[in-house]
Order: sequence, then C-alpha cells, then structure tokens
Amino acid sequence: MSVPTMPVPNSTIMSQSSNTPPNPSTSATPLSYRSAGVDIDAGDALVERIKPFAKRTMRPEVLGGIGGFGALFEVSKKFKEPVLVSGTDGVGTKLKLAFELNKHDTVGQDLVAMSVNDILVQGAEPLFFLDYFACGKLHVDTAASVIQGVAMGCELAGCALIGGETAEMPGMYPDGEYDLAGFAVGAVEKSQIIDGSKIGPGDVLLGLASSGAHSNGYSLIRKIIDVTRPNLDGDFHGRTLRDVLMAPTRIYVKSMLALMAEMPGVVKGMAHITGGGLTENVPRILRDELTARIDKTSWTMPPLFTWLKGAGQVDEQEMYRVFNCGIGMVVVVAEELADAATDKLRASGENVFRIGKIASREAGEAQTTVA
Repeated sequence: MSVPTMPVPNSTIMSQSSNTPPNPSTSATPLSYRSAGVDIDAGDALVERIKPFAKRTMRPEVLGGIGGFGALFEVSKKFKEPVLVSGTDGVGTKLKLAFELNKHDTVGQDLVAMSVNDILVQGAEPLFFLDYFACGKLHVDTAASVIQGVAMGCELAGCALIGGETAEMPGMYPDGEYDLAGFAVGAVEKSQIIDGSKIGPGDVLLGLASSGAHSNGYSLIRKIIDVTRPNLDGDFHGRTLRDVLMAPTRIYVKSMLALMAEMPGVVKGMAHITGGGLTENVPRILRDELTARIDKTSWTMPPLFTWLKGAGQVDEQEMYRVFNCGIGMVVVVAEELADAATDKLRASGENVFRIGKIASREAGEAQTTVA
C-alpha cells in the first residue's frame, strides 16, 4: 500500500541539501546478488535435486509441473459437492534439535503430517501440499534432505507436492539454520464432513499409536536434555535416543480414509493429538454437554515418555496436556462398531487401543480427563 506524502516547502528542502547532487562513493569491485549473500545457482541446483522427489507424489489432477508462478490442480470429478479443507503448520522447536543433531531427513515428514492429519479429522482427503523453506544461506544438501522428507510425507498421505518456495535471506537466520512452513488442501463431500456433532454418550474412543513425540512439546524436551545431558547416541530400548527423539510424525491419512470408505458413517469424530496433548485436543470435537473419560491403563506409555516424565520430574497431568503420550490420533465410534473399526485399522497397519468412552458431562467436570 502506498502512503501519500505531504508537500514540503522549498526552504526546507534547500536547508537540507545544496543544488549540487552528492557524489557517492562506489564499490571497489562490481557487486552481485552472490556477493550480497544470495546464490541463485544454488537455488537452481536445489530445484533440479527435488524434481524427482516431487514427481513421485503427482496425482492425475495436477496440471503442469514445477517452475510456474502458480500451481494448477483440477478437483476430481469423483466429488459431487466438494468442500475444500485447508491447513497450515510448521515443525516448531523440534527444528532446533535437528540443527544441534545435524539430522534433517525427518523434519520434512513432520511438516506434512502436521497439516494433513489436521485436515483429515474433518473427513478430508489431502489433495496437494506446498512447502516454504527459509534460510540465511542455502546449503543444497541440507535443503534437499529436508524437501525429500516433505516428498516422503506427501507419498504417505497420497497428496501431491505441487509447489513451494525456497527463500535465501542473508542475515535473517544463523548459518546452518532454517525455518519451515507447510500448507495442505484437501476435499470432502459436503454430506460427509466430520464435525463431532453426532458424538453422544456411550461412544467409544479408539487411540491410534503415535510414532513418538511427533512435533509437539519439544521446548520441554530440549529443556530436559539441557538439564540431564543424556547420551543421545547410547542404546535406548534398541535404538539411539537421538533417533527416537527425531522419529517423524506418523501420518494416519491412508488408514483412516480406508476405514471411512469401507464403513461409511462409522467415524463420528477425530482428534489429532498435537500441541496441548490429550486433554486439550479431544475437547475440540465435543459439544459442551459431553466429556471424554480416558483410561490411562488402556495402553502402555512408550519408553520415550516414561523417560521424559522421570528425567524431567514432569507431573503426570502435565504430561497429558503437553505430549501425546503414545496416542497420536483419537477416533470416536459407536460402541457396537468399535471392534469392526479396530480390526480394519489394524489391517491397515495401525496399532489401536480402546482408550475410553464418551459420557454426559457433570457440572464442573473437565471435557477430557485421563485417569
């Protein structure tokens, strides 16, 4: 937006300058974008590196390829009354751990998962994804590793990596660091939108196992690491602690879409367990008069979370409101369909637990309790 300027009296202008134009000094050597810190050739090299990754994610609805000013996507004719569902997110302070551990091959999947799992809970099929990668100095190998992870996430979600932006901005970020943002768009039939309105007392909560801490609670995780100084490369239940901490977020799209296709109407609500943990996310799909009562003994908290709890002396309820504690997605179904839904999800590769029930909410009762 342009801002109009007020006219300035000539006397004011003359008092600030003479009639002779200033003679500015010049650089001793010719300047270029590269000398200012932006390497166009590196950006071009990155585009060539990521083209094969992006190609593997293509869907028939994608029109054109990488390199245009905008990405074109035709909504499939299989939708009669399509409603577009969009989501955006980042990876958060898990990136700080990635920098410290020099491990960049998993955060791209985290980026995709945060958005596609979010739009999935409304019944949407993710259609396409765009990423934004910003850095102070572009290191092609690092950026390619990150975006290869983005492409892997898109493959797991069945959506097309349709475009993105790589921004090299000298002075904005320390060397070796970067930031990520992601944007997903999906579609759902208007008549099949899942909004939690059909959830009622007696319905069952199914918990789908997480792959780790996903991308939430890493400010607390990093604090615990700073205080306790664990051996990140030592054995941690058959893996290194660094690998457990950096495990990418599980993507639930294909298994949940298969369930909804095979058992239409079975899913009454879904809650993606992100920032806020179990006790803050499940209430987002419940009417005020309902509560979710989760039985903490219905699944075994994975070793990562028991270690975090003990090493950081974290209060149990704080654990449930910060971390997923082993449950990455909560699915609400009618009790009489719970066993069949569980079987189909397990057949799709999910580890499923019956973790609780929906009940009428009593006066003063929290909308979700874990006890």
